[in-house]
Amino acid sequence: MPLTKRSLLLGFQTVVLLYLAGDLFVFTGPLRQWMRRGLPDSPQSIAKAKAEGVVARVANRSILSSQVDRTAKERLWLRGMTMESLAPAEQQAERKVALDELIDHELLRFATQDQAAALPVANEEVDDALKRLAARFESPDEMRAHLAAEGIDSEKELRLRLGARLQQQRFIESRIAPGVTVSDQEARTWFDAHAAELARPERIEAQHVFVSTLQRDSAEARALLEKALGEWTAKQKDFAAIAAELSDDPRSKGDGGKLGWMTLDRLPADFAAPVFSLPLNRPSLVRTKLGWHLVEVTGRKPAEPRNFDEAKVEVIAALAAVKRRDAMRDLRKALREAGRGSIEVLDDLFTE
Repeated sequence: MPLTKRSLLLGFQTVVLLYLAGDLFVFTGPLRQWMRRGLPDSPQSIAKAKAEGVVARVANRSILSSQVDRTAKERLWLRGMTMESLAPAEQQAERKVALDELIDHELLRFATQDQAAALPVANEEVDDALKRLAARFESPDEMRAHLAAEGIDSEKELRLRLGARLQQQRFIESRIAPGVTVSDQEARTWFDAHAAELARPERIEAQHVFVSTLQRDSAEARALLEKALGEWTAKQKDFAAIAAELSDDPRSKGDGGKLGWMTLDRLPADFAAPVFSLPLNRPSLVRTKLGWHLVEVTGRKPAEPRNFDEAKVEVIAALAAVKRRDAMRDLRKALREAGRGSIEVLDDLFTE
């Protein structure tokens, strides 16, 4: 039976299909190897991602080492610290915390996207967020430079990100709000068990003249205040005039040296202890690590209990803060559990 073009074509197609099936499913042929190299979890893809600075992926969305470093520095800045002030092990610990924060952000972003239709954000809300952001910078140029470092090169992109952030905040509130409400009965029960801790502490009212010893000899600073004390005692100068003339405390010198009402726990220990022990209206010199103070205690109020109505707002706020912290922890745990299969940490430094 003579071969036709159709039978030849069918035969060729059959051979090709058999080869492809064998390459893909029976033996590891070049086609299968090529396809596997393109998979996100292939050794080749992971090596390429690492070379590009990727330290983790969430649903194949990359988190870069530079993002981790920037987030860690921002977290430290809020605590008045710098990365350079930490030991290497502490630096790496901060970077791990920063990576966890970025992973949580990506998981939250995906969760929010699934419910975006139920979390609308008005243009006016984005406008307000944009104004608040701009107020954080000294100039538009500074703001543009900061945004460029974040990969934001247009106002459209910025508004999209601000809108997404507002949606995320709305999503969080929708999930945790039911669990952070504090009833009057909860607050009263907690107050009854902690009333002693909520007592109003002893307070003093004082005024001072401060002379720093950071750039002045201690004996010289003391001599200045001893002379000032003599002039005040002799009524040659009043306290406000002395404070305006001598004090190195910019917050009080323009207000006659007045410090207002203070509690023991709100003052540096080397200042609080001697000042709280002073009798009323008896000016004295006090030495601290920063310098010398001419201090007079002008008023004193003893510790006194507070009733529930006086402490209610404070108690409710404190209990709500604890509930919010716990609710956020539970939400984070739930998001991690739901997205467990989508999280991939590529850098071994973050898996130790």
